Amino acid sequence: MSNDAAGATPTTITIPSSAGPGTPEAERPRLGIGASLPAADTRAKTEGTFPYAADLWAEGLLWAAVLRSPHAHARILSIDTSAAAAMPGVRAVVTHQDVPGEALYGRKVVDRPVFAADLVRHHGEPIAAVAADHPDTARLAAAAIAVEYEVLEAVTDPEKAFAAEPLHPDGNLVRHIPLRYGDPEATGEVVVEGLYRIGRQDPAPIGAEAGLAVPRPDGGVELYTASTDPHTDRDLAAACFGLEPERVKVVVTGVPGATGDREDPGFQLPLGLLALRTGCPVKLAATREESFLGHAHRHPTLLRYRHHADAGGRLVKVEAQILLDAGAYADDSSESLAAAVAFACGPYVVPHAFIEGWAVRTNNPPSGHVRGEGAMQVCAAYEGQMDKLAAKLGIDPAELRMRNVLATGDILPTGQTVTCPAPVAELLTAVRDFPLPALPKDAPEDDWLLPGGPEGAGEPGAVRRGVGYALGMVHMLGAEGTDEVSTATVRVQDSVATVICAAVETGQGFSTLARQVVQETLGVEEVHVAAVDTDQPPAGPATHGRHTWVSAGAVERAAKMVRTQLLQPLAHKFGMSTELLQIADGKITSYDGVLSTTVSEALDGKELWATAQCRPHPTEPLDESGQGDAFVGIAFCAIRAVVDVDIELGSVRVVEMAVAQDVGRVLNPAQLATRIEAGVTQGVGAALTENLRTARGLVRHPDLTGYALPTTLDAPEIRIVKLIEERDVVAPFGAKPASAVPVVTSPAAVASAVRAATGRPVNRLPIRPQAAVATAQG
Repeated sequence: MSNDAAGATPTTITIPSSAGPGTPEAERPRLGIGASLPAADTRAKTEGTFPYAADLWAEGLLWAAVLRSPHAHARILSIDTSAAAAMPGVRAVVTHQDVPGEALYGRKVVDRPVFAADLVRHHGEPIAAVAADHPDTARLAAAAIAVEYEVLEAVTDPEKAFAAEPLHPDGNLVRHIPLRYGDPEATGEVVVEGLYRIGRQDPAPIGAEAGLAVPRPDGGVELYTASTDPHTDRDLAAACFGLEPERVKVVVTGVPGATGDREDPGFQLPLGLLALRTGCPVKLAATREESFLGHAHRHPTLLRYRHHADAGGRLVKVEAQILLDAGAYADDSSESLAAAVAFACGPYVVPHAFIEGWAVRTNNPPSGHVRGEGAMQVCAAYEGQMDKLAAKLGIDPAELRMRNVLATGDILPTGQTVTCPAPVAELLTAVRDFPLPALPKDAPEDDWLLPGGPEGAGEPGAVRRGVGYALGMVHMLGAEGTDEVSTATVRVQDSVATVICAAVETGQGFSTLARQVVQETLGVEEVHVAAVDTDQPPAGPATHGRHTWVSAGAVERAAKMVRTQLLQPLAHKFGMSTELLQIADGKITSYDGVLSTTVSEALDGKELWATAQCRPHPTEPLDESGQGDAFVGIAFCAIRAVVDVDIELGSVRVVEMAVAQDVGRVLNPAQLATRIEAGVTQGVGAALTENLRTARGLVRHPDLTGYALPTTLDAPEIRIVKLIEERDVVAPFGAKPASAVPVVTSPAAVASAVRAATGRPVNRLPIRPQAAVATAQG
């Protein structure tokens, strides 16, 4: 994202592909892979006509409201719904006693109640839900439900969770991973230690949660939500409703932003219960406060590190303890911990590594999947260690990193060999050698260049500039034995193609990519992607770049099967193999020029279709020593951050972020640049402003005033200086997911730059103004 008000220039992209790095955008292919094809819904979203769940309506609609706990930890002594049920306009009130099926749910671990029954484990936990004929009536009725609590002491310090009384029948420990790699007795000539704390970042989607539940004549229910994993959500709902899965249908509406799991089942399940109870459609539109209280956040993390190196700066051993605060329920904490432990040493060659990782339950808000989970927290810590090591050895920070970078063929501390492209050295070289931005001027008209903005900046003499580096890595797809599979169908008739795939478009660009794949394979220009629902075969969750890999891969395979159906009659007629025919620009030609016809003529009114699946090679869980081939592939990124720090005000302005990224193959240049810019901006928020604060487990200021997202004025100049297209041979198209790794890397780069500007450690994210002042002034 560029800041036009600050005089920014457009993002530049270096694409060393077959088109050539200097090929103008106008000369790139107009359709198919490699084109900057715009999203089909761009106009509707721009004009405000795109339908989101909050816009849905149905005849006889009722409105839902959820009563949530005001306490972080309490025993429920009684729930009296009589006053709420007696209010005019109220049609139903449901509590835990009204759940006909399974009382617990969970996408990864089934440990979370639909409604709290005997115990409240976090602030905002659902207690009851109401359906009424007006949204105000529903909210008033929910507030009229009388709940008697016995407030209990909340366990909010994850370090104390080990010795605390169990907060859950499954205990307080979600998972422990001990990683053992190399010689425990190995030591280095130079040792540096650090303690790091990472805050609770919220996914903060631009649109809060909303949904509509519609009862069906067969006694089932349809849920219209912005789900990012519809089949899993359907199965959870069916279990809780006491219904067969085929009697519950999830229809995916427009997704108003998703950098984590959307539509927590805690929003969907009360809706379905109320619709089944009343026999009427029921709608819920969450307030921003309810959104903050109801969905999962990034894991707050405590990290202790000790790095050993030789006198030349070569890493010898890394020791670390990583503690993830899972909040009240497990969610995907096990997977987040696996990523944190596996990537605890970063994209560096480390001969010996000994890592202890834990995820524990507390009475804090639940943590879960947020882009780059696990990897982002450890990146901030191991890069802080690299800065400390560079300072102690008197080596340039970029040079120290260069001496230790990982490459293809090296071995991770998990024992897994890096078989995918790992051009880490080339990435670091690209950002290191990119020209630095000009220094700010002292003239009054240029005050906007200073930290704090035009009205808040201090004296120019109090500003210090810093340059910092960070290298990040993330895994692609699910890990540790997750069965990654997606199914897609491609139909073609009258030169119009339709893609049917349950991969949810969350803004990552799958729908656009699916259109490009079909255009490239079949030579048809008009391609439609069908709306997603659970009547289609499952495609899995929209996380870890899955849909770029497995879902687009399934689309490609189905399209190639249709291509064969299209070409076989022509090949047979002319006595040649289908491999000797090519499709381009809507025309079919043979290698020798004998055959030349259009795709429309070859179709001749026929409907062709095919269904295919894509499933990557399997992975395995980490064993009792943290060893195993747990990941399908890895993506890498290097970022150089330039910051200005006002050492009197403690304010920080990120001047520029230079990004070099390992992308495998550029599938859509404009879309790729947008994803990288968005990821960097989200990471800048984690570095400087975003932290969902709690006091004794209670969320403070759950709104967009108290939770400070970076605005356009906060977004730095983002320079995409190099995109390395070294194709991953096991990935469809050779591409790697692009969104998560800049989120992982950018907070560490900003922290590194602040250290360089101030000369003191920065061990906590987000970086607080008072910490910047204290750091700068000693």
